[in-house]
Amino acid sequence: MNTITVSELNNQIKATIESTFSSVSIVGEISNLTYASSGHIYFSIKDENSAVSCVMFRSDAIKLKFKLELGIKILIYGNITVYVPRGSYQIICKNIEPDGIGALSLAYEQLKTKLQALGYFDPIHKKPIPRYIDRLYLITSSTGAVIEDMKKVASARWPLVELHLIPTLVQGQTAKDEISKNIIYADRLAQKDKTQGIISVIVIARGGGSIEDLWSFNEEIVANSIYECKTIIVSAIGHESDFPISDMVADKRASTPSNAMEILLPNRYEISQYIDEMKTSFKNIHSNTIDKKQSTLQSLKENFALYSISSKLKLIEKNIINMQENFKFQISMIWSHKQNKLQNIFDMFAQNDPANKNLKRYVQVSKNNKTISIDKLIVDDVIELQNNKTKIKSKVLEVDKF
Repeated sequence: MNTITVSELNNQIKATIESTFSSVSIVGEISNLTYASSGHIYFSIKDENSAVSCVMFRSDAIKLKFKLELGIKILIYGNITVYVPRGSYQIICKNIEPDGIGALSLAYEQLKTKLQALGYFDPIHKKPIPRYIDRLYLITSSTGAVIEDMKKVASARWPLVELHLIPTLVQGQTAKDEISKNIIYADRLAQKDKTQGIISVIVIARGGGSIEDLWSFNEEIVANSIYECKTIIVSAIGHESDFPISDMVADKRASTPSNAMEILLPNRYEISQYIDEMKTSFKNIHSNTIDKKQSTLQSLKENFALYSISSKLKLIEKNIINMQENFKFQISMIWSHKQNKLQNIFDMFAQNDPANKNLKRYVQVSKNNKTISIDKLIVDDVIELQNNKTKIKSKVLEVDKF
């Protein structure tokens, strides 16, 4: 038997183990968990009888979709390496998944629990939606059906609203950062609008997809931007069945992007109907008020009659009579003015009536104050001739018959 050193032994073990276990998949429960300031994660994975040390370096740790926690059962993928100076071995983890549940689903529940504890979902933080909105900042993709559907619904419901698109990546590795950045940008614009009396609301929107497609809206950086936003913000992500974290933090959730437009914008036809109803209501109120005042006045008159011995009431009664007389006089003056105006109109028509103009060419012949036909006149008859303006007396000197 050859004698070897400790280092030689450990090196031989290292070579054997690392070549044999170059790729392993192990299931177990997390214990002794440490997050180093360097970004590396150190922990052990154990079962009922054994444990083994593990490390996940920062380059792989940043890719994790969920947070490692003590007691979680996980499935790790990696390789075994031996640390020769101590003769110990550990697993270098390349990827980790929750055992029995998807990594994204676990990450979703973890973040949901964390934000709920911080009060991100509390109703007290929800800002009310205004009845009428001047401007909407739409944080969504500049291409695809979502933006077109939103424009179409907005135009049909309330064409007066201004739509300002902020083109944004809504899927992919960098989408979360761009969504967060654009929420902050839109908030700054909306707050400037507020100083000018413009009511603005922010809408983050995306169409339906898988949990991976929608994952950007489950990121903590996006949730923080929504929570810190001073402007009213509506989350319209996916379909009715989708509930991303952004929906829970936002001031209002919309089941779809089109539904966001329906929630935020009034129906112009309903508004028109509402105005008509208000007009009718005002007329009724006005009519009822007049009726009540008239009834009150009548009651006062009756009371005045009952207590006419009072000099004060007599004075009031006298004032009422004077007012009535003055009212009658004013009505009479108005009536007289209208009659004169109407007569002037009649006279004007009469002067321009062709029938009346023809009368100027004819005269009426009278004898002894009686109208007589001209063919019955004889010489020396004294007659009167009259038209519509002139009357003369004459004597017949000669009669010629045809």
